[in-house]
Amino acid sequence: MCIRDRIRTRYAPSPTGRMHVGNLRTALYAYLIAKHEGGDFLLRIEDTDQERFVEGATEIIYRTLEETGLVHDEGPDKDGGCGPYVQSERQAEGIYLEYAKKLVEKGEAYYCFCDAERLATLKRTVNGEEIMSYDKHCLGLSKEEVEANLAANKPYVIRQNNPTQGKTTFHDELYGDISVDNAELDDMVLIKSDGYPTYNFANVVDDHLMGITHVVRGNEYLSSSPKYNRLYEAFGWEVPVYVHCPLITNEEHKKLSKRSGHASFEDLVEAGYLPEAIVNYVALLGWSPEDDQEIFSLPELVEKFNYHNISKSPAVFDMVKFGWMNGEYLKAMDEEKFFELAKPYIEAVIKKPLDLRKISNMVKSRIEKFPDIKDLIDFFEEIPEYDIEMYNHKKMKSNTETSLKVLRETLPILEAQEDFSNDALFARLSEYIKETGVKTGFVMWPLRTALSGKQSTPAGATEIMEVLGKEESLQRIKLGIDKLQ
Repeated sequence: MCIRDRIRTRYAPSPTGRMHVGNLRTALYAYLIAKHEGGDFLLRIEDTDQERFVEGATEIIYRTLEETGLVHDEGPDKDGGCGPYVQSERQAEGIYLEYAKKLVEKGEAYYCFCDAERLATLKRTVNGEEIMSYDKHCLGLSKEEVEANLAANKPYVIRQNNPTQGKTTFHDELYGDISVDNAELDDMVLIKSDGYPTYNFANVVDDHLMGITHVVRGNEYLSSSPKYNRLYEAFGWEVPVYVHCPLITNEEHKKLSKRSGHASFEDLVEAGYLPEAIVNYVALLGWSPEDDQEIFSLPELVEKFNYHNISKSPAVFDMVKFGWMNGEYLKAMDEEKFFELAKPYIEAVIKKPLDLRKISNMVKSRIEKFPDIKDLIDFFEEIPEYDIEMYNHKKMKSNTETSLKVLRETLPILEAQEDFSNDALFARLSEYIKETGVKTGFVMWPLRTALSGKQSTPAGATEIMEVLGKEESLQRIKLGIDKLQ
């Protein structure tokens, strides 16, 4: 067994597909608890459920941890002396059967030879749900009967021997002391008929042998914790600190789903969100800092994280709030890095030889996620069909009649303009504005409308003209005049 001389936490996913947001939060909280105290964060792959195994899922786990910055200290690829760190490899070494037999010797577990037919007779329906409580039938077998069955290679499972009287109490850091009647504790299977351990048994054995001090998991495991505690007690092992995290729901207070687009880390990345923003937001799903800070780097989270501030109430994944947070990360991003990430989204829309960097700088503070870019910049490639009603703007005191006048009067000025840079264009149009005694918006609104065909753009008229170039800009203004005549 590995020594528990400091805080040791683990993330123990099953390789069954993409990393669900709830699993990411478990990994993150386990990482933060360990790192806040200068402890160790372990990765263990729990692949004993062969039926649910998905090819490539282990690689997804590694990739997600790398992208989120949750670097493990020990794991299948980093032997810290507590391995193997893959349950199927531990199974091959006979670890689980060895410990199950120790429980049998202590009278805390027993061999069960009941076939499927007999087990079916124990099923009953409670509140519309079919359940099966084992009746301890095989507990009464003599040692000789057990040995005879084993010698005859009769299929068996090993079950936990739970008491039927009294109560079992366990402590959770968030929920406090929780007591359950032992009569409610089923004799759960520890070793299945295929020789593999159940999740419930394997994780207890592994957590102990790997020196895990704090176990972080979802509160759906609260009901199983008394059985885990009884296993720890049966072995005479120290019980770890339990931190059961609240459920994460969508805005309708329902379980996160693939359809809603925020079920997994990869769903969110593919939707154009930043890994750093995802980590930041997921940290706040159930945990509150002691001040009003909302934007955290991972080192800041390590410093500030206190698991006692985790709420017991379900956490709502609010896409509006998350979108805002991602937008804040984009605004704060270095221009070069932003351009590198935004470029594929820009190039998917813009095929003309335009200055993509200038377009990138325009959208940087105006988007919440990268796919938002498309609708902001598509007019650069091709002006859309638009209604002349767009020229009417109360605040700018602009209408179709005044817009036509502005476009007609500015067209020759722009035709004569050689320097088509933003600053030069703005300076020249400012002269016209001064000469005519009108407000800036009165001139810029019709120009921007003619240039973009849109009510909302990521930049002003002169910035748009700089990117479009002289020829295209003049062509669009002439089109605007034709529409308004």
